[in-house]
Amino acid sequence: MSSSSGEESDLSDSEIFEFKEKPYEELRKGKLKVKGPNGSLRCPFCAGKKKQDYKYKDLLQHATGVGKGSANRSAKQKANHLALAKYLETDLVNEAEPIPKRAVTPEHSESEKNELFFWPWTGIFVNVSKETANGRSPDDKEYWLKKFSLYMPLEVKFFCDNQARVSEAVVRFNSDWTGFKGAMEFEKSFEASHCSKQEWKSHRDCPGPKLYGWVAREDDYIAEGALGEYLREKGELKTISDLIKEETQGRKEVVANLANEIDMKNENLDELQTKFNLNTLSLRQMLAEKDMLHRSFFEESRKMQRLAREHVQKVLLEQEMLSLELESKKKKLDSWGRELNKREALTEREKQKLDEEKKQNDVRNSALQMASVEQRKADVNVLRLVEEQKREKEEALKKILELERDIDAKQKLEMEIAELKGKLEVMKHLGGNDDAAVQNKIKEMNEELKDKMEEMDGMESLNQTLLLKERQSNDELQDARHTLKEGLLEVLSSARAHIGIKRMGEIDSKAFQNALKQKFPNQEAEIKAVELLSLWQEKIKDPDWHPFKTIMIDESNVERVIDENDEELGKLKQELGDEIYDAVTVALKEIEEYNPSGRYAIPELWNFKEGRKATLKEVISYIFKQLKTQKRKRG
Repeated sequence: MSSSSGEESDLSDSEIFEFKEKPYEELRKGKLKVKGPNGSLRCPFCAGKKKQDYKYKDLLQHATGVGKGSANRSAKQKANHLALAKYLETDLVNEAEPIPKRAVTPEHSESEKNELFFWPWTGIFVNVSKETANGRSPDDKEYWLKKFSLYMPLEVKFFCDNQARVSEAVVRFNSDWTGFKGAMEFEKSFEASHCSKQEWKSHRDCPGPKLYGWVAREDDYIAEGALGEYLREKGELKTISDLIKEETQGRKEVVANLANEIDMKNENLDELQTKFNLNTLSLRQMLAEKDMLHRSFFEESRKMQRLAREHVQKVLLEQEMLSLELESKKKKLDSWGRELNKREALTEREKQKLDEEKKQNDVRNSALQMASVEQRKADVNVLRLVEEQKREKEEALKKILELERDIDAKQKLEMEIAELKGKLEVMKHLGGNDDAAVQNKIKEMNEELKDKMEEMDGMESLNQTLLLKERQSNDELQDARHTLKEGLLEVLSSARAHIGIKRMGEIDSKAFQNALKQKFPNQEAEIKAVELLSLWQEKIKDPDWHPFKTIMIDESNVERVIDENDEELGKLKQELGDEIYDAVTVALKEIEEYNPSGRYAIPELWNFKEGRKATLKEVISYIFKQLKTQKRKRG
């Protein structure tokens, strides 16, 4: 049995099918046992396993499964089990269980129905000896099971007589109607050969070499001896009618249980259907509300855009109408003044009327003059503010130049002091205490060094003063830029101006409009542009989103740049194109430079023509040009 399983070397996968022939031949010759003493089947290659009692189909399934193999099975194990599967399919195919048929309750006469049988069905055969066993051992269960295999027995049990010899046995059958049929055929086979229970009773004293058998009934059940005790221990007496009633009752209970289960399933199905309908209705309502909100949002967006356009047009039109009306009234007043002068020779009544009209015209002229005066005052204030900013800037530049000169002088003075200290140290080392000339030179150099140090202290004090003034000048310049941003916003807001206010960190809306107009109609493109612009502006404000990475420029300098591998930016570029991607990344760079902590847009004076931050000089020059242009228009 261990001739093949004891080999120490495993096989490669390519040798499996070649090696399986050797264990297959050993199985055929009987060197490896598959069938056990009680007729059960076992696996000869898994001797250490607990389960060694297989049915045919279970053992075949086991052998096939191991033969196909898993990762932890060796090639040798696979080959052995493939050989076992081949042996079962080829040589032991007759051991396969027959396909079970549906048990049909046989027809019985009234006497049979009321006759008491031992149940589970059991056959009895007596006069068991070596002669009736065809020379085999009387207690060879395998022989008797094979002999009565036509009736499909399950088990054979032997009983000994007073001399410890096997004299009688029982054959147990299935407890269903198939088993009853096999038991009755078992009994009929003995009746046909005149070896029934009646013949046994007649020839009991001299039975001869014959085997007698019958189906166990009431008299066997109540009989004395080992056989009777066994029957009373293993079963009970039942009539055919009792079994039919039990089977009918069992079927009724099964049918009732199945009916109840079907009713419960139907109720559950109805409840699930109701829940499904409610959920479907709720989902439809939610979708309808979502569509309604979506439409409301689009309509409100269109309405807001339309109102904004109308408001801008209305303001521009009103401004133009007021200007035209003012010019027209001026011309009318001048015309009325000339007419009044011509009508001086009219009647007193007309004169009085003319006087009243003159007074009204004077009041109107006065109001117009006051408006002109206020306008001139505003122009003067703007010019004064610009002049002050220009003067302060010039002073700041002068102070910066003066500070640079002082720093140069301080550096020069520090170098002279260092040189004097070096010379003084050299003189100390060269001359002795008795050299008067050297001592005088050292004294002079000490005095000169002292003067230089005093001058150095004065320069340091002056330097601190100039640094303070420079800081104040820088603060004033920043205040000036802030004042120009806030106070002159309207002057710098013209669409055609190359100097103006730019909100750093705010996305350019034109990029969204231009890109979406290529994909959608104009009206829909404007709405989608507003939605996407608002979405990405809010995303830029999100402090948790940092699409930047740090790169090394050289050994001492690093720089934060846009991370091109960022998932959000990559999706934006793929879906909406390079123009919108560039607009968003420019805004990200601006917010990182101007307001990385707050992440909201910051106004800045900007040179739109050159695309950079505007200087104060450029802003002031532009304001002067605008004021000159307005004066020429009023003149």
